Amino acid sequence: MKRRQKWALGLGIAAAVLGAAWLAVAWWLPTDEELAARLAAAAEERLGVKVTIGSAHWALLPRPIVVVNDFRTQQAQPVVIGQLTAHLKVVRTLLDRKPVFERVGIGGAVFPRNSVRAFHGTAGASKPDTGDGDSVLLERFEFRNVTWISHGGIAVIYDGEIDFDARWRPRHAELRRAGIRPPFTLTLKREGDADRWQTRIHVGGGTAHGIVALKSAASGAMHLSGQLTPNDIELASALSSFNRRSPVGGKGSGRTVVSADGKSVGELARSLHTRTVFSVKPATILRFDLEKAVSTLGKEHEGQTALQELTGQLDTQNTDEGMRATYTELKARAGKRTATGEATVYHRQVEASGTLYLAEGAMGVPFTVSGPADKPKASVPPASFAAAAVSAAVVTGTGTGARIGGALGRTFEGGEQQPVTAAPVAPTAN
Repeated sequence: MKRRQKWALGLGIAAAVLGAAWLAVAWWLPTDEELAARLAAAAEERLGVKVTIGSAHWALLPRPIVVVNDFRTQQAQPVVIGQLTAHLKVVRTLLDRKPVFERVGIGGAVFPRNSVRAFHGTAGASKPDTGDGDSVLLERFEFRNVTWISHGGIAVIYDGEIDFDARWRPRHAELRRAGIRPPFTLTLKREGDADRWQTRIHVGGGTAHGIVALKSAASGAMHLSGQLTPNDIELASALSSFNRRSPVGGKGSGRTVVSADGKSVGELARSLHTRTVFSVKPATILRFDLEKAVSTLGKEHEGQTALQELTGQLDTQNTDEGMRATYTELKARAGKRTATGEATVYHRQVEASGTLYLAEGAMGVPFTVSGPADKPKASVPPASFAAAAVSAAVVTGTGTGARIGGALGRTFEGGEQQPVTAAPVAPTAN
C-alpha cells in the first residue's frame, strides 16, 4: 500500500473514531434543562439551602464553556449571581479526572454576609481540593459588579480578578471600587514561589503599601501576618469609599500590623485583626462641636471641632457579627485644650470616655459619648465641670475663664449671664 493511501486510511480511521467519540459525548452530556437541574441539586448539597437556576447552557465548540444565569438561593436575603461563565480545560480535566478551569467569571452578583454565613451544607465540611503538585484547578477568576452586604446592611460593589498558582495561591490579585474618586485599589503580587505577597493599597488619596505572608502547618492551620504603612490617607474620603462615614477628617499616617488564623480562607477572613498606630495633623472632629458641648454641658454638640493633632491606636477585629473597632491612647489637642480617651465602635454604636483639660494645669473634666455612631450623645458631670472651670479660670486669668464662668452662671443660676470680673490682663486667643 502506498504511503499516501496509508495516511488517508489513518486519517479516515481517526475521523471515524473522533466522530464516534463526539456522538458519545453528545449523548452523555445533558440538555440545558438537565444541566440546570444537576447544578441546582449539587449547589443545594454543597450550601445546605434550596437553590434555583434560571437557565444553563453548555457548548464544546469553539471552546468548552458552561454559562449559568440567574443563580439564586432561597433565603430572606438571597445570594444572587446574575451570570456565571466557566471555561473548561478538556485535556487537563481528562488527565486529572477532575474539573480544571481556564477561567471562571461572575457578574451582577449580590452576597449578603448573613446569608453566606448561614450556609450549612458540605461546603464547609471538607477541605477544598487544592490540586496535586503543580496542578492548577482554576487559572483565573474574574468578578464584575459584585455587591457585598455587611452584617450591618452596608452594601459595597467591587470588581477584580485573581490569577492562581497551585494550592489556590494567588499569583496576582486586584480588588477595585469602580467609579470611586479618589480611586480605591488593592493589589497583591506573589514573590516567586514563596507564600509572601507585595501589597499595594491606594485609598483616600493616599497609600498603604507593605508585605503579607502566610504560614501553613501540617495540621492544616494557617497564620497570616503582615505590615502596612498608611501614608497621607484622607480619612473621611477613605471611609466614604466603602459607603461609611468617618467621625474624623484629615490626612492620617502610621503603621499597621495584620494577623489572622484559621484552616480556610473563610476562617482567616473571620479572624482578621489589625492594629494601627496613627497620627492625623491637623484633624477635624466631624459632627461634634467641642466648644458647644463644653458651654452647654453636653446638651448640644452639633458642628465640628478643629484639632491641631490627633494620635492614638486603632484595633479592628472581625467577628461573627461584624467588625469591632477599638480606639485606645487617644490624644487630641485644640489650642490650649487637650483631651485623652478611648472608644469602641460595634454594631454602629459608639461607647467612648475621656478627660478634657480646658487649659494647661487645669483640672480634667471627665466626659462620655455613647449612642448611634451617626448621632451620639455627650455627657459631662456638672460638678466635675464646675471644679475644672474654676481651675481653668484661675490658671488662665483670661477671657477663657470668663466665658466658662458665664456658662456656669447660665447653667447653675438658670438666669441671664452675670458679668464676670476677670483679672486686669488682656484676653488671649484660644
